[in-house]
This record gives sequence, C-alpha cells and structure tokens, in this order.
Amino acid sequence: MAVEAVERPLPKPSDAAYVEARLLEALGEARLALEFLERGLTRNAACKAFQAWRALLAALLRLELDRLKALAKTEEERRWLEAKAVPRVPTTRMKELSRLLKEAGHEGITFVTDKALDLHDYQYHGPDPDAVLSKYTTRGSAAADVVELLQELARRVEALRGRVKWGEELEEALEEVKRALAR
Repeated sequence: MAVEAVERPLPKPSDAAYVEARLLEALGEARLALEFLERGLTRNAACKAFQAWRALLAALLRLELDRLKALAKTEEERRWLEAKAVPRVPTTRMKELSRLLKEAGHEGITFVTDKALDLHDYQYHGPDPDAVLSKYTTRGSAAADVVELLQELARRVEALRGRVKWGEELEEALEEVKRALAR
C-alpha cells in the first residue's frame, strides 16, 4: 500500500532514488487524503492533499534541478535550490518555486500550487462563511478542491512515467489513487 511509503526514511536528495521516494510519498499522502474525505474529515484531507502536492513539488524540483540552477541568477540562489528548496520545499516559497518549475516547462503548476496553499489555510481555519481566514466557505467546496488537486497530482505523476525510475510499487500506488478518485 502506498501509505507505507510515507513512513520510510527519505533518501538524500543527491541519491537517484530521491525522486521515486518523493513520488511514492505524494501518492501515499494522496491516498490518505482520500481516506479522510471518505470519513468526512475534510480538514485532515486538506492537510494530506497539501502534503501530497508538496512532495510532488520536491520530486519535480529534484528532477529539474539542473534546469532550475541554470535559471537562477546568482550562485547563492543555485546553492539555496540544492540545499533548501529540494529537501525542504518551504511553504513560504512554494509560489516562487512553482514559477521556476513553470519556466522549466511545467505548465499550469502555479495555479495548482495556489489551490494547494488555499487548502493549507483551510486545514488550520476550516470553513469560514466570511472568507476571512479561509477561502472556503463550506466543507463541500474544500472537499471538491481536494479531489481536483489530487486528480491533477495523479495526472502529473503519471506523466513522469518515462522520465523517472518507474517500478511496480510506484505503478501500484498510482493505480490505488486513481481507483480511489474514481469512487
């Protein structure tokens, strides 16, 4: 089950297995998010969906690291990308990192990251009828965005099939998420 991948120690970002591990983590978190939605735990589902997207960003940042370093304007930015962005994916820099990934060819990623960040806010504040602390006024609208985010995550993971080491475990994890999304 993909959920077990979340509990494994991560390889070092310099290790070739890092991207695969982060993709497994993304799919494991996605599966947990869908389980939480099935139980009616929308805030928990939003948290897991956000974590799934963040894990996918980590995988993409590592996969595109050479391109991203070429796009960086200073040596300090290049060092930061390698030492902090890839292993940590700071929440406060996710918009900026998504813009870099867009420049590296990942179209539409900035809009999806915005949705993930909105769900991150919802995780803490829940539904807010006044839309002051959260962009979601109802649990239903947050749940719909969790599903949309996870559909996009599954699509993007599947699109990486020819670019990363793709084993049976990754295939099974992806299929498990796709089955859960189809329910």
